[in-house]
Amino acid sequence: MKKSIFFSLFIICCSLFTACNFATPENYFDIAVLNCNMMHGFASDGLQYELDNPSVKLVEGTKDQTAYMKRKEIIDNKTQSLESNFKKIKSLKETDDAKAMLQASVALYEYVLPVYKNEYRQLARLYDEGASKEQVEALEKSIEEKYYPTFETLFNKLTAEAKPYTAKNNIPVNWDVRTSPQ
Repeated sequence: MKKSIFFSLFIICCSLFTACNFATPENYFDIAVLNCNMMHGFASDGLQYELDNPSVKLVEGTKDQTAYMKRKEIIDNKTQSLESNFKKIKSLKETDDAKAMLQASVALYEYVLPVYKNEYRQLARLYDEGASKEQVEALEKSIEEKYYPTFETLFNKLTAEAKPYTAKNNIPVNWDVRTSPQ
């Protein structure tokens, strides 16, 4: 009797687990492509602006006092978010339909993450330690010149792989929407 109850519960749990599979084409697109919006500003003016003008946070233990975030916190938060998104991408099953899009997304994350962990942490340290404007600008320029061209190529490849995927799976996307003030 106990074995049959255990077996029945096991079957029910397995059925519920497979019924909760959220790996729809929309989810693949959201995870592999839309989450790349976290990279907006990489190796360009966008992230430089964010570091020049840090957000504020509540001072611990208060309800109304704020302080500027350390640049290290900004970079660490972005790095953690990117790593979390990257794990989600790697956990998706490579289907024939999504394979090229997933591979392009993985390549983009593999390119960007080391820069956040190294050069952007160095840049954050320069800001936080009060380095000269010249030192900060020199590292920013170095990052942009070294990494932006390949980033743009990888990002464009991801977009090129995602467009037919969204068309094939009837996912409505407004491509090439510009949100910058220019």
